[in-house]
Amino acid sequence: MPPARELPGFYFDPEKNRYFPIKGPIPGSSSSKTKIITPRPSQPSSSQLQEKNRSSCRKLRNRTSKLLQIRELDGRHVNASHYCKCNFTEELRKIQTSQPAVWKYQGTNRIGISALEHLNVDVQTAEGRFRTDVLLNGSINGSLSFSEVGRIGQNFDDGVKWMPDCVKSRIKGKTDEHNEVPGPLFRPNGATLIMSSRISCIRLGPNVSPHAANDNPIVGNILFTTLGSETSGGSVYTISLVDPIDLGQGILNTWSRLEEITSFNSTLWTAEYDYIRHRAIIGTNQGGASVDLQSGTRSWFLRCKSDVFAQQIVDSGNVILCGLRNGAVVSVDFREKRLLSSRLTEHRISYVSSNKKVGSFKKDWFKLQGSIYPSHTIKMPSSISSLASLQFDDQYFLASSMDGSIRLYDRRMVQRGAVQSYEGHVNSHTQIQLGVDPYERYVMSGGEDCKLRIWSIKSGELLLEDKFSNSVLSTVCYQTFNKFKAEEENQYTHDSSLGAWLGSHEGLFYMHWL
Repeated sequence: MPPARELPGFYFDPEKNRYFPIKGPIPGSSSSKTKIITPRPSQPSSSQLQEKNRSSCRKLRNRTSKLLQIRELDGRHVNASHYCKCNFTEELRKIQTSQPAVWKYQGTNRIGISALEHLNVDVQTAEGRFRTDVLLNGSINGSLSFSEVGRIGQNFDDGVKWMPDCVKSRIKGKTDEHNEVPGPLFRPNGATLIMSSRISCIRLGPNVSPHAANDNPIVGNILFTTLGSETSGGSVYTISLVDPIDLGQGILNTWSRLEEITSFNSTLWTAEYDYIRHRAIIGTNQGGASVDLQSGTRSWFLRCKSDVFAQQIVDSGNVILCGLRNGAVVSVDFREKRLLSSRLTEHRISYVSSNKKVGSFKKDWFKLQGSIYPSHTIKMPSSISSLASLQFDDQYFLASSMDGSIRLYDRRMVQRGAVQSYEGHVNSHTQIQLGVDPYERYVMSGGEDCKLRIWSIKSGELLLEDKFSNSVLSTVCYQTFNKFKAEEENQYTHDSSLGAWLGSHEGLFYMHWL
């Protein structure tokens, strides 16, 4: 018989002829709870993401006048929304970063830049010694060359001059007359040396004291590597810049300072300069090795089957981060006292791999030999493209991989994942260098879509997304010395505002911020 009445909180079972409390699943029913299925929002397409990024950059550029107006009303802090406050100076810097001027140096399209560094050096000429800025660039065809910045070769007899052409103005639709034009580049005859293979890396050595008290410090030595070819491996070289260099008729005296430290039967992808121990730290297709720059003695601190594409020295020079082809970033202790034994400790590092076609995940392993910190190992989705540690606290480092991911990690908490991510980067197979400004506020990278992007390191906000090159901007170096700008025709004076050099197979670009 059915019950005469319903009891709140109970239900009646006619087979057992009794009431049961309504607690959890009904006895005999499925153990799974009924789920309310809500439709998932569709993932935005790549074109929608790009339009979102462009919109964000436009809003950033358009809020300068509003920011100044609010500053006048509210003082030091700016009410960015109803829920938070932001620092006026920080917001203004973001706006300035989103509005650079860019010049392309006409005639540099045949260089094929693969490595680039800006130097402040003493140059010896027939008229005497003077201090100047030079660019040292390596190319994919193996050439290594010096180019003087801003003096139009006035101290040299002959050479090649490259003039800047504005390709992006701070004021949309305006020309060079509204920007501070950078100086030209001049490459003296004989200032180029052809090496055996592609220049894979250029690194600056420690600074030495300047001759004059008001001069910028100069770099004592330059470290560079060649990639290697099908018939031979790569090599490690140094050039001494302690004494003034001669880029004129005595150019052979400059190149005579070039010294081959050692050669490998390996591909040399990258290198770092260990200032403390005066060593080169090399990343190869067989692992990582250190090379004493005086004796040429070398020793392996990491052995692996995955190429070392990127490196960064951290932890006060005791640890090096190695970015591998398989997507791992491992922390290795490379101090000499750990290298006394010829046998390296073997490690099996676990990681989770995914099969995108099936949508499944599984645990995989890879083997390494060396003084590894397994708990500090991270695994990115694809091959590591670039690493950059932050000098204010080298526990933090930026890593990019060839699937387009750019992330900020804290070495003390790598198991918790990335601290910050930077969206919009485009990459699939190219080694593209990350550029961090001298004040470590922003990170810059080119992309395979030939666009340049700049993000705020702290917030992850995309500040700039622009295309002014027809090839990938794969190399970047910031200019931290005083540089030349034009005041009148053929007259150049120094300017201390921030600038960066960008290199691609198409040529050389210069980016300048107020």
